[in-house]
Amino acid sequence: MLIKEGITKWLLLILVSGILIGFLLTLGGNKVLSYTSTDEYCQSCHVHPHADDSWKKSVHYWNESGTRVSCVQCHLPPKGTFKHLSAKTRTGLHDLYAFYFKDSSQYQWESKRQLEYAVKIVFNESCLNCHKDLFPKGLSTEGGTAHLYYEQKAEKLNLQCINCHLDAGHYNPDYKHEKMTGIPVKKGNQVLFSLPAIVTNFENYKEFIPGTSIAFNMIAVNGGSFNMGSSENKFSKSDEGPVRNVTLSPFFMAEVEVSWDAFWTFYGSTMSEGRIDPNKIIEHNSNNPDAISGPTPPFGIPDQGWGSGDRPAITMTHYAAHTYCQWLSKVTGKKYRLPTEAEWEYTCRAGTKTDYFFPGNPGKYSSSSFHNKIFGIDTTDINTFAVYKQNSGGKTQEPSFVKANPFGIKNMSGNIMEYCSDWYAADAYSQTGKNISNPLGPVSGTEHVVRGGNYTSEAIDLRSSARSKTDSEMWLKTDPQQPKSLWWYSDIKGIGFRVVCEANSSLTFKN
Repeated sequence: MLIKEGITKWLLLILVSGILIGFLLTLGGNKVLSYTSTDEYCQSCHVHPHADDSWKKSVHYWNESGTRVSCVQCHLPPKGTFKHLSAKTRTGLHDLYAFYFKDSSQYQWESKRQLEYAVKIVFNESCLNCHKDLFPKGLSTEGGTAHLYYEQKAEKLNLQCINCHLDAGHYNPDYKHEKMTGIPVKKGNQVLFSLPAIVTNFENYKEFIPGTSIAFNMIAVNGGSFNMGSSENKFSKSDEGPVRNVTLSPFFMAEVEVSWDAFWTFYGSTMSEGRIDPNKIIEHNSNNPDAISGPTPPFGIPDQGWGSGDRPAITMTHYAAHTYCQWLSKVTGKKYRLPTEAEWEYTCRAGTKTDYFFPGNPGKYSSSSFHNKIFGIDTTDINTFAVYKQNSGGKTQEPSFVKANPFGIKNMSGNIMEYCSDWYAADAYSQTGKNISNPLGPVSGTEHVVRGGNYTSEAIDLRSSARSKTDSEMWLKTDPQQPKSLWWYSDIKGIGFRVVCEANSSLTFKN
């Protein structure tokens, strides 16, 4: 009996002690959670320059209501959930490791301001936890249309609030989600060209756009035969085969992508002030090339605040690029167009038969390779010729950033994806024979071929044979207009184009 009473007392003591310890741990844990969730604590570890200043300039800090949103309200799921604790533990350990073991001077801060990174560290459920009414009093008609579209398409298109409100938590003067007004003006003394280039021989020439100070180099690309595509290997994709022997006639290819200076000139000469029915624009441009209708004003700042000038023009649609070629043909008297996919790959390869026109292969340059993570990567060659994820700094670069390929053409790999004239089909190569001349691609389709990879691409996507395609619905998912823009994409940055000039029309052109 005494033994049983003793056991009972011990069990009672253990139970009470457990409850007390649990209470103290809970109390202490809550205090730790509360302390490590303050803005001051977050900023003691996060060393992103201007993060605090940009937060204090944002509508989440400085607004009419006087409400201030803290770091964890955006960068963690709502409190009181297991997801909140899980995310806090995971991100906390990651941030502590980065703080003590990484060199912050090596961070690409510009890339951490971009949407592609922001969607990983901002939780949409936290946005909706505060903004419970998406149709509040005073919301504009345009805002109501955009929020209704969000409710209808959010799940299908993986839409997040931050897709349209990137600067809500950290003010960015280079970000605008509204219709652009005005055109960036090229400054300085300008010599205006009176005549376009006169081309009488098949050789490199400099084109001049009459009435402007815009000039660009065109490279004479001799015709020839090459093996287009890639045989099946660990780096290739299924749409890159079967390999075909393709023969091409001579053509001229632009040394660099169409620049902002050139595109803004086109925009200023042809822009459409209002919303025009796309079918009427297409019919008008096709039947009357002497009166070309150009883009309506875009939403936001198309150059992303990275600068205009010689930097490649981006975010325009395939139709806008095609219309630019129509306009350029009209003002120069030559036949300019988008390159065919075959012309693009032939020029990119520049006589080589390997993965790249420069030394190396995707395995050598892979940032995910265990060997490369341990021993590092010799990126000298790829960094010399390509702008991609590892050296771009999170944005496009000017032509001077890289050297030309053996044909004398720059940025065929990386910087921006480039439109081709072909419709895309995964089995396009199998639709023709093994030997073909001047292929134009499928006769119809829903999306167009894009080539080259861009500033966010991994090395594997820079291969000369790598193919990709437009994704119009996803690239227009946050365009607030109905119908969606015919001219500008709202959700893709690294897309642009370069032009080809047909050799025959150029050689017969006389001024």
